[in-house]
Amino acid sequence: MENVILVVHLILAICLIGVVLLQRSEGGGLGMGGGGGVMTGRQAATALGKLTWAFAIAFLATSITLTIIAAQNSASDSVLDRIGAGPAAVEDGAGDDADILPPVDDLLPPISGDAPALPPRAD
Repeated sequence: MENVILVVHLILAICLIGVVLLQRSEGGGLGMGGGGGVMTGRQAATALGKLTWAFAIAFLATSITLTIIAAQNSASDSVLDRIGAGPAAVEDGAGDDADILPPVDDLLPPISGDAPALPPRAD
C-alpha cells in the first residue's frame, strides 16, 4: 500500500511541475508581468489553474498519508530489529571490540631505540 501511494505521489509531483510550467507568467508574481492597471481584478480561473489546485491538493494528501504510514511503521519496531542485529556476545572475556579491531602491535610504528621514527630516504 505504501509503495502504491508513493508511486501516485511521484506521478502527482511530475504532473504538478508540468502544469505549473505550462501556465503563462502574467500572474504578477514577484512584481513581474501582468502590466496591471486600475481596473485589474481577480483573473478568471483557467483550466490550468484549476488543474494546478487539484494536483496540489492531491499532492498534499499523499504527503500526509505517507507521513502517517511511516509513523505507524516506525512505532512498531526499531531499525536494529529489522536488520536482525543485536548486541554482540562477548566470548572468552576478550572485551567488546576484540573481534572488530586488529591487534595493537599492528597499529604502532616499529620501535628503533631512542631515535625518532623517520620515513625511508628517497635515494
